[in-house]
Amino acid sequence: MKDSRRGLLFFLPVFLAFTSSVFLFFYIASTSKLYINPGQTRVYVNPSLEFSKINPPTNSQAIVRIALPKQISSSLNVSRDDLEQSPWPTGNKKMGLIEDEHDKKTDDVFHERSLFMEDYKEMKKSLKIYAYPHKKDDPFANVLLPVDSAPGGNYASESYFKKALFKSHFLTNDPSEADLFYLPFSIASLRHDKRVGVNGIQDFIRNYIFNISRNYPFWNRTGGADHFYVACHSVGRSAMEKAVEVKLNVIQVVCSSSYFLSGYVSHKDASIPQIWPRKGSAPARSPSQRKKLAFYAGAMNSRVRESLVKTWENDSDISVHHSRLKTPYSEALLGSKFCIHAKGFEVNTARIGDALYYGCVPVILADHYDLPYADILNWNSFSVVFSTMDIPILKKILEEIIISNEYLKLQRNVMRVQKHFQWHNVPVDYDVFHMIMYELWLRRSHMRINWI
Repeated sequence: MKDSRRGLLFFLPVFLAFTSSVFLFFYIASTSKLYINPGQTRVYVNPSLEFSKINPPTNSQAIVRIALPKQISSSLNVSRDDLEQSPWPTGNKKMGLIEDEHDKKTDDVFHERSLFMEDYKEMKKSLKIYAYPHKKDDPFANVLLPVDSAPGGNYASESYFKKALFKSHFLTNDPSEADLFYLPFSIASLRHDKRVGVNGIQDFIRNYIFNISRNYPFWNRTGGADHFYVACHSVGRSAMEKAVEVKLNVIQVVCSSSYFLSGYVSHKDASIPQIWPRKGSAPARSPSQRKKLAFYAGAMNSRVRESLVKTWENDSDISVHHSRLKTPYSEALLGSKFCIHAKGFEVNTARIGDALYYGCVPVILADHYDLPYADILNWNSFSVVFSTMDIPILKKILEEIIISNEYLKLQRNVMRVQKHFQWHNVPVDYDVFHMIMYELWLRRSHMRINWI
């Protein structure tokens, strides 16, 4: 009997180890295609939400690879067959760029313009939001109610959204007609509130969710699946650690939208742009007046930025800087054809919004970044998305885009999408506020429970 038990005790861990090894082998084999090889810049674009995993059928991602002319691929010592497996969507075969059916849609900044326009009108007419009410004498009114002052700084999107929503026709005082429920706390305000601070945000959120679930019936009906909050500060990524149901169920409308992180769920959550607020009309400068090929400046707080600057700091066409400029960025942005967004601590920065405002084509170096409005806008039509592994060939690809006249189309489309990346004191159609509302509209029907 003892011998049989000893045999069993020996066999069981061996069997478990063998089973685990087999599982890991198949897992690695099945996911190996996700790795990006140098020389293949893949543009990951989430499909329109109307045809997403929530509403199949489709592939979860559309993949596009840059195809380079023979002389460029040979100088890079990269296989031309590898480069041309899937084309950059221009349809210009003479310049070494291969045409496919996707090319016909790249002139439009929307994935499906007619679908968007029709659905947008219905959204403006029908969408209703209920915000949990708080009085002006609430001890945390500064966190829960719109601020009186004009929003400013890198994280102004939180305040702009709240101010706009509370003055809009989307807000309802009747929860029975609400499509969604707004959790009005501001992560940026909590961070600066001395009573809370960074270390107290998690406790504040946990207590807030506990209170609304005890005092109102709406949260408990769905576990928060028809609720949302808006946050632009990166601290928001860890703010929900003591309220896991928020992270799992609530629609998180955030700037720090990396689908590499467990706290963000693409399609359930929504990515919004980080916008530095500016007044007045955007300045304009023609493509022919933009003499610099590309521009970047920023703190060296990530390996991506360090690699970018180390590779191109001595180049005469690409202007990169080890730190933030001491002079205004406006002239550098206006004088460059491409403006580089390189991830720092987070995948997001205000550089994309800056580039678009100044008419500069964004170059995005931020792997796993779920780009703002990716289920609405066709980012391939107005930006260049690079794998960070392809930093050494960045200049070659940008030069080819110019040679092929693709740049002119990209820059023209930048001007078309500017309005979607701007805040206004009084919201106007298709601005950031309305685009966020449309993102919420797309998600509102996936969990709706009538109550009595």
